[in-house]
Amino acid sequence: MKGIFPKLVVVALALTFVVGADAIAQEKRIGTSAASELLIPIGARYIAMGGAPIATVSGVEALYWNPAGLARSQYSADAMFSHNEHIANINVNYAALGIRFGNIGSFGFSVKALDLGDIKETTEIAPDGTGALISPQFVTVGMTYARALTDRISVGTTFTFISEDLQTARASARGVAFDFGVQYNDLASINGLSLAVAIKNLGPSMSFGGSGLLRDSQPTGIDRGSSPLEVVTQSDELPSYIVLGASYKFSVGELSSVELVSTFQDNNFDNDTGNFGGEYNYNDLFFGRLGYTFAPDETDNNFIFGFTAGAGIHYDFSSIGISVDYAYRDVDTFDSQNIIQVKLGF
Repeated sequence: MKGIFPKLVVVALALTFVVGADAIAQEKRIGTSAASELLIPIGARYIAMGGAPIATVSGVEALYWNPAGLARSQYSADAMFSHNEHIANINVNYAALGIRFGNIGSFGFSVKALDLGDIKETTEIAPDGTGALISPQFVTVGMTYARALTDRISVGTTFTFISEDLQTARASARGVAFDFGVQYNDLASINGLSLAVAIKNLGPSMSFGGSGLLRDSQPTGIDRGSSPLEVVTQSDELPSYIVLGASYKFSVGELSSVELVSTFQDNNFDNDTGNFGGEYNYNDLFFGRLGYTFAPDETDNNFIFGFTAGAGIHYDFSSIGISVDYAYRDVDTFDSQNIIQVKLGF
């Protein structure tokens, strides 16, 4: 009976993923989703590997890529901070914490904040600008639970609260999203072979509201003064997607190993992508990484991402592990991205 439970969970998750994939497999509506900040990847290590780590990502870094990996941390607690110079001069700061509580499972907490700078305010009356500036505040807060069902199978889920504030414009939007993931390591008893699947950003549509959307209105056919009327904005769906991943890790000599990773990502509001990457590990001390992302259905050369590379170092000081990682992400049209990550394990 004990061995049947994990299998039933995996079957149930597989059915959930199939239903979810069918629900989000529809005509692409590129650039029309709400909360596109959910799609901004985090963490230098796995961005350098082409964003294809979902089968083997572990610890606190898994909170974004695949929540199931949180249950496979080598530490009882780990924390990380990442800074990303994103496109269009948008700075993305990310902090996360993961803690394991024995057989209960692992819990994680994460915050992603976007610094968009000051933007000129425009209105329907002043399309060229009012002379004022707005300072958008986009923040997502995630809470994750993961558990290893066996020594090979782990599952996880993340609840994300989304907040978008146009403070000067007095308008805001709120939303929630859910992620689900599963990892299967040493598939078919092949040491180093792993598979995974994750569904990201499932949730209700979002829309903006607030006092900044109030307009004076004069009703027709009624003898009365003007009164405020709120403009109702359109609701937009979250950028849901399903991603399937595989990896294979093998030793090279006594001190080195190589990990090869790949994913296929079926996006609801963007072109589908294929992601490939690899990591060279020398004695768990130095890491070199390469990756590549492409959109097989792209016909207008609008897909702006491609080559990635990076490196990292790791060292254990007594009972504390410290990792510092860097990633370079080539981007067309915009400046290329530089991502820095620091991680601590306890």
